[in-house]
Amino acid sequence: MGASQTALPHQTHPALVLFALAVGAFAIGTTEFASMSLLPFFARDLGIDLPTAGHAISAYALGVVAGAPVIAALGARLPRRTLLIGLMAMFALANGLSALSPSYHWMLLFRFLSGVPHGAYFGVAALVAANLVPIEQRTLAIAKVMSGLTVATVIGVPVANWMGQVLGWRSGFFVVAALAVATVTLVALYAPRDAGDTKASPMRELTALARGQVWLTLLTGAIGFGGLFAVYTYVASTMMEVTHVSESYVPLILAIFGIGMTLGNLVVAWLADKARNRTVIGVLLWSAASLALFPLMAGNIWTLSLNIFLIGIGGGLGTPLQARLMDVAGEAQTLAAALHHSAFNMANALGPWLGGLSIAAGYGLVSTGWIGAALALGGLAVFLLAIMLERRAPGLIPAAAE
Repeated sequence: MGASQTALPHQTHPALVLFALAVGAFAIGTTEFASMSLLPFFARDLGIDLPTAGHAISAYALGVVAGAPVIAALGARLPRRTLLIGLMAMFALANGLSALSPSYHWMLLFRFLSGVPHGAYFGVAALVAANLVPIEQRTLAIAKVMSGLTVATVIGVPVANWMGQVLGWRSGFFVVAALAVATVTLVALYAPRDAGDTKASPMRELTALARGQVWLTLLTGAIGFGGLFAVYTYVASTMMEVTHVSESYVPLILAIFGIGMTLGNLVVAWLADKARNRTVIGVLLWSAASLALFPLMAGNIWTLSLNIFLIGIGGGLGTPLQARLMDVAGEAQTLAAALHHSAFNMANALGPWLGGLSIAAGYGLVSTGWIGAALALGGLAVFLLAIMLERRAPGLIPAAAE
């Protein structure tokens, strides 16, 4: 594992720290997924069509991809507690401004700014969580932080959507801003105080980009996780046009997906702390199989529900890859951890894009399952290459990772 920041004497309770960090993850997960369900409401209010409103989602993702490496490199010397507070304060402000957007173009700007702290927050939060526990428990500690995001898909997104319908779409962004303010308070109270890393610099952080294993790990996530998004993006349309059920069932199916993702996040992390590489391989094979079953199970609401739950479990891929980055990044811990979330937002763009091409080519909505399975297998191929190269340079990765 790479160098970590030196902690100053300060009584902290790991469970309270993890809870504080998970509240921030809950806020981020809520705004990331709920924005999609609020599209029709702010599109109508701002006088734009749905495809144009969808650019607000893309603006957020672009903010994540651009913000993560820049903030991580420039903020590496800061105490992690200070950096977390600053990132969540920016997130609160940007979401509050999103709620006040007077026009479409202001909305684009504020959604971009909302995405900027996303990757860096998760990256730094993962490093803080990992340093709270022994090395053999760190993947599970990271998963507990990430559980805030997965729980958001079960609770936060439906609540934000309901508020958007009853109180107006702006209320959905206001509640996210309030959650971010709560995170600032909790992190200030409970996060361990540290002195920062005086030896850190943007150039040292950029050394992560010279490591082939860093790129291969990021590529595994960017490709392998894209399959999940290929199906998730179009599942509502599939339900109405293929399964032939009312749109009122959509929140229920999305909640089932969220439950699967929450369970997968914790179970996969527990397994990864025992044998990380084999767990990643297993999850990618699981994802490929469950996604390949989607075309066969989408015609019935009961089989679709089961399939979506199984696909959701594959969402546990993120935490073992995050832990692996800590091993392969050397001293460039902050940048590598933040880039992990840039890679997953690339997956969020790649999967829906390829799924859309398949649908547009006339292969139907269920073809997203085959696209997803191919992406999962593509991610597996990249990861197997990483393992092969790793074994030619023994000693780079702890033996427990196998």
